[in-house]
Amino acid sequence: MSTHRTAVVTIARGRHEHLRGQAWGLRRQSRPADLHVVVSMGDPEVVTVAREVLPGVHTSFMDAMGADLPLASARNVGAAVALEAGADHLVFLDVDCIPAEGTVARYDEVLQGVSARPFPVVVCGEVAYLPPADHPADYRRPGLCDLADPHPARPRLAPREVAEDGDVRLFWSLSFGVTADHWRRLGGFSEDYTGYGAEDTDFGQRLAAAGGSLVWTGGAAAYHQHHRTSSPPTQHLHSIINNANVFRDIWGWFPMQGWLDGFAELGLARMDPMSGRWVVSH
Repeated sequence: MSTHRTAVVTIARGRHEHLRGQAWGLRRQSRPADLHVVVSMGDPEVVTVAREVLPGVHTSFMDAMGADLPLASARNVGAAVALEAGADHLVFLDVDCIPAEGTVARYDEVLQGVSARPFPVVVCGEVAYLPPADHPADYRRPGLCDLADPHPARPRLAPREVAEDGDVRLFWSLSFGVTADHWRRLGGFSEDYTGYGAEDTDFGQRLAAAGGSLVWTGGAAAYHQHHRTSSPPTQHLHSIINNANVFRDIWGWFPMQGWLDGFAELGLARMDPMSGRWVVSH
C-alpha cells in the first residue's frame, strides 16, 4: 500500500453549486484523495459549502474584493495548506470541474512514476466541456463522458496513455497535478500577476525554464460544468492588460493575444507604439 498522500486543491469565489458538483465527483473516486483543500477568494459562503460537502476539508479564506480574482496567490495558499497537512502529491481542480471516478487514482499513479525525475514534471489530464443545463445539479449523474466535448486544441489520449509535450503554452490550470518536491522547485505561481490572466501561461514558461516537462495523461478526465462567459472577458480588462505587460517584460512576448486583439476591436485597449505596451483606452 502506498504511503504518500494526495491532496485535491480548489480555489473559488461564487460557483457554489459547481463546488457541490465537484464534491459529488470527489466522493465517487475509486481512490479518494487523502486531503481536500478549498481556498475562498473573498466569499465566506465558499467555506460554508466546502465544509458541508467535503467533511474534514481544509479551508482558507483570503480577503479579495472587486472583480479581480487573486488566482496565483490563491493557488499558492492552497498548496501551502496541503503541504503543511502532509501532502506529497498536489492535484489542482478548477471549481467548475467534476472529476471522473478514476481521476485522482490516475493522477496519483502518474505522479508517483515521475517523482524521481531530476527536473520538474507537471501532469495534465483531459478536460471536456459539458453543455448548458437547467441547473448544475443536473450534471450529478453517471455518464458525463457521453455529454462532454473534449477541447479541440488539447491531446486526446487512451485511458492508459501518456504523452510528453514540449509546448508548455498548452498548460492550463483547470486540471493538473504535481509532486510536492517539483512544486517547491518551481516555486508555485508567480504573484507578480495580480488578478486574472497570464499566471498559468507564466507557470508553463517557468516549467520549461527549469528544464521540466508537461505530461498529458489519459484516464484523468474532468468535466467542465457550463457557465456564462464572455470573450474577450471584459470584466477582467484591467488585470489582463496589466498581466500581459508583466509577462512580456519577463518572457519577451505577449500572451492572451486573442483577448488583446478582441479588446482592441472593441476599442477598450490599444498597443502604445511609443512604449510597445498595451494600455487601456480612455
